Amino acid sequence: MPDMSMQSHIHFPFMKMHGLGNDFVVVDARAQDLQITPALAKGIAHRQFGVGFDQLALIEQGAGDAHLTFYNADGSTSGACGNATRCIARHLRDESGKDALHLSTDRGDLFACDAGDGLTSVNMGQPQLDWQDIPLAEAMDTLELPVEGAPTATGMGNPHCTFFVENADLVPLAEFGPRYEHHPLYPARTNVQGAHLVGPDHIRMRVWERGVGVTLASGSSSCATAVAAARKGLTGRKVQIDLDGGSLWIDWRADGVWMTGPTMHVFSGSFTRAFLESL
Repeated sequence: MPDMSMQSHIHFPFMKMHGLGNDFVVVDARAQDLQITPALAKGIAHRQFGVGFDQLALIEQGAGDAHLTFYNADGSTSGACGNATRCIARHLRDESGKDALHLSTDRGDLFACDAGDGLTSVNMGQPQLDWQDIPLAEAMDTLELPVEGAPTATGMGNPHCTFFVENADLVPLAEFGPRYEHHPLYPARTNVQGAHLVGPDHIRMRVWERGVGVTLASGSSSCATAVAAARKGLTGRKVQIDLDGGSLWIDWRADGVWMTGPTMHVFSGSFTRAFLESL
């Protein structure tokens, strides 16, 4: 249960946002001391007893415009969440009027900018391609893992396992995802993607997120899939990725992997004291 002795008088606001249906609860702690515990995150994530989210993002003061911390629906933390970063960047841009933002995360420093036409871009940094950085359990070639289907391992501040298949729409993600999320090769678990080529530099991808489950979209998974496709020679470094919730555009440049797409701030609200005390 959260310690309410110091927080009973505090207004505990939140924002509900999504990027292509990949949905988030965003808590702004820059102006007041709002603490998130794993139990609190898990309670808020429940789609019947709480608000529901794929990730919760906490905005705090940072060296740049803000520092972001991410929680999965099971209460675990994640070093990166690309779509949430884009949503928050859009919010901070609207708030400050800045066209470019510097955000810090456990992944490192990320830079975001307005891409025009209501789209927001974020540089998710360089992909992690060495086995120990992803991390994997032992030394191996990350381009083709010794697993049926020869998936590619990529780190984007969180681990990824990308399978290129004949038809991503036929992958039974509810069974396929957890089987590989908990694979012994991934000591920190992994996000799992099934993808196929639609055309030149055009990919269809579906995702199982570590600590969450099937999601309509995933920014870091899209970046990892684009990197894997380029490394395999299936595409160039600039691709369109079609997810269940819509499309993202990924560009693996010299300075990092840029991701561009739409965002939505759905509503704002606040948690009741009764709800917080129930967790």
